[in-house]
Amino acid sequence: MTQTDSNTAPSETLGFQAEVKQLLHLMIHSLYSNKEIFLRELVSNASDACDKLRFQAIDNPELMQGDADLRIRVEYDADKRTVTISDNGIGLSREDAVQNLGTIARSGTKEFFAQLTGDKQKDANLIGQFGVGFYSSFIVADKVSVLSRRADASETEAVLWESDGQGEFSVTQVEKADRGTSVTLHLREEEDEFLSGWKLREILRRYSDHISLPIQMLKEEWSEEKSAQVKTTEWETVNQANALWTRAKNEITDEQYKEFYKHVSHDFEDPLAWTHNRVEGRSEYTQLLFVPKRAPFDLWDRDGRRGVKLYVKRVFIMDDADQLLPTYLRFVRGVIDSADLPLNVSREILQESRDVRSIREGSTKRILMLLEDMAENKPDDYKVFWEQFGQVLKEGAGEDVANQERIAKLLRFASTHENSANQTVSLADYVSRMKEGQDKIYYVTAESHAAASNSPHLEIFRKKGIEVLLMSDRVDEWMLSFLREFDGKSLVSIAKGGLDLEQLADEDEKKRQEEVAEQSKPLIERLQKALDGKVKEVRATARLVDSPACVVVDSNELSPHILRMLQAAGQEAPEVKPILEINPEHPLLGRVKDASDDDFGDWAQVLLDQAMLAEGAHLKDAAGFVKRLNALLLKG
Repeated sequence: MTQTDSNTAPSETLGFQAEVKQLLHLMIHSLYSNKEIFLRELVSNASDACDKLRFQAIDNPELMQGDADLRIRVEYDADKRTVTISDNGIGLSREDAVQNLGTIARSGTKEFFAQLTGDKQKDANLIGQFGVGFYSSFIVADKVSVLSRRADASETEAVLWESDGQGEFSVTQVEKADRGTSVTLHLREEEDEFLSGWKLREILRRYSDHISLPIQMLKEEWSEEKSAQVKTTEWETVNQANALWTRAKNEITDEQYKEFYKHVSHDFEDPLAWTHNRVEGRSEYTQLLFVPKRAPFDLWDRDGRRGVKLYVKRVFIMDDADQLLPTYLRFVRGVIDSADLPLNVSREILQESRDVRSIREGSTKRILMLLEDMAENKPDDYKVFWEQFGQVLKEGAGEDVANQERIAKLLRFASTHENSANQTVSLADYVSRMKEGQDKIYYVTAESHAAASNSPHLEIFRKKGIEVLLMSDRVDEWMLSFLREFDGKSLVSIAKGGLDLEQLADEDEKKRQEEVAEQSKPLIERLQKALDGKVKEVRATARLVDSPACVVVDSNELSPHILRMLQAAGQEAPEVKPILEINPEHPLLGRVKDASDDDFGDWAQVLLDQAMLAEGAHLKDAAGFVKRLNALLLKG
C-alpha cells in the first residue's frame, strides 16, 4: 500500500519475495554459530559499491561530486543498540532497493530450497553455498534500515528501505546530503557483543583486512573518568587497505587467502584450493583464482554470471568477466588484475582483445595445473572436486581442443574394475590395466549407473576379464563425440554394432562361433521376417553370455541413449531402427526356434521388447508387451 500526507514523502509497504522469507527464517535460525559474518558481508557489499562507482567515474567524473576518496565506515551506538556500515559508493535508487533488497534474482533458488533438510548444521552449509549477502543482517538485527542515494541523483531523491525481516519492507523517498549507502542494524537483545569497538575491529581485521579500500572507525581512547574506552571524533583505518592479490605470496597467510575467497565469492566455506601468480611478458597481469569446495546452485546455468572479477591497475572493471575463463571452468572464483587493458574496457573490447585472449589462455592453463597437482598430490581433495564439478569439467573435452589431452587426464569414471558407482578410474588407470593385445578403451553409456553396470553388452567382457568404463552422466555422450582417443587408444562403445570381438576369442571359440552362426541362419531369417520394419537387421553375436538378445546401432549412428535425451529435451531426433543381436545358444532361443507359426511373432516381439527395456528404452506399447508375455507364459 502507499501512504502520503502533506508533510511526508510517499512511503510504500511491499512484501518480500517468498524465497526471501524462507531464507531469512533459515538464516536467523541456522547461522546462530556464525553471527559475525554479517559484518563481512555488509563490508563486501560496500566495497563492491565503491568499486562500481570508481569504474563508472572513469567516463563520468562528475559522479564523484568532489569526494574522490572512497571509503567504508563502521560505527556503533551502545545506547541506541545500533551498528551502521556506510560507504560513499554508487548508491541505490528506489528501484534498486526494491529489486536488490526484496527479491533473490538468482537462478538455482528452487534447487536450494529443495535440498534443505531441517538440520541446522546441514542447512547452514547449504546457505553458504547459496551466498549470504545482505540478508545476513537479520542474523543479529530485528530491524534493518538502509539509507541510500545514487551518485547521479539529487539530494531529494534518496531512498529509505526498512524491514523487520518478518515479511514486509517499506520504501520511502527521503533527503540525503551525500551519495552512498548506510546500513543500520538495530541489534537484538542478546547481541551485546557487537556493541564493542574492540569486537568490531577484531572481526574487520579477520574478515576484511584484504579489502583495498580503507575501512574506518572512530578512534577510541581510555577515559579515567568513565573507566572505559571513549570514542573520539577522529577516524582511523582498521584494515591494511591494499589489495591482497598485489602482496607477495610469502606475506599472505592461508587464513587471509580463505577470507579473501569468502569476500569475492560470498561463500560460507573455505575454498578447496587456490593459485596466486604474477604473469609478465606480452601481457602483464596478476591472477588469484580459487576452486570452491561445493558447487553453487546456479552451476548449470551456462549463461549465468561468472565468478572472476576483472580489475585494471587495481581499478574494478566488472564482476562477471566471462571472457577471462572458458565456460567449463565457470566454477572458478577470484580476481584478475591486468596492467595492459585500457581502463574504459568494454565487453566488445574484451571479446576482440589479443591481451584478453592471452589472459584467458594463461588462466585456463593455471587452473588445469592446479587440478593436476591436486589429482596427483591430494587425491582426497580431488575426489571432493570431482564429485562437485566433474560433469562440468567434462564439457571441456569438447569445448577446449587445445587442452583436450590435459583435460582427458583429469577425467574420472566408474568401471567394471571398481564395480561401484564411485567415479575414481582415470583413463591412465584403464590403459595401465589393459590386457595383452588389447588396443581399445571400451565403454558403455546409460541413463544410470545401475543400467550401465547391468547392461547385457558387458557379458563377454566380464567373462574375458576386460575392463569397461561405465558412463551415466548426461554430458558423457556429448563429450565422447569429441574425445575419440587417449594415449593412442581409441575409445569404443561396446553397444555399437561395429564392435570387433574376434580379438577377444581364441581359435576354438572362433570356430564354435562360426558353427553357431551357420546353424542359426534359418532362425535369423524367420526373426527378420517377423520383425520386418521394426529392426534394421537380425544377426547372431558372440557378445552375449547370459542374455538371449540385445539391441545395438551401427557405429556411425546416434546411440539409443542420446536419442532419448534429444526427445526428452523436445528436439527432433532421427528415427534409428535398432539391430537385434541374438545369442543362439541361449535356452530361450531354443523355445523361440521351436515355436509354432501362431506364437512365433509374439516370441520375436517379446525378444525385441526385452532387449529394448534392457537398454533403458520406454516401450511404445507396454500393455501389448505384458499381454504377449503373459500369453506365452501360460502356454509354457
